[in-house]
Amino acid sequence: MTQADETPPPADPACPICGKPAAPAYKPFCSKRCADVDLQRWLSGRYAIPGREEDSLSQDEEPRDG
Repeated sequence: MTQADETPPPADPACPICGKPAAPAYKPFCSKRCADVDLQRWLSGRYAIPGREEDSLSQDEEPRDG
């Protein structure tokens, strides 16, 4: 057996909210509370993916009608 074979498997990642070990029922979170905190951050707009605003379209581009 080589030394590379003796390395322990990687540990489960910690809860992204509080850092405690993740619980299987709420993975990747440790509890329902932390899962709810994360959901509230998404719903309140604290986590946001930046996008292009309609006003920033160049003069060459015409708005698309659906």
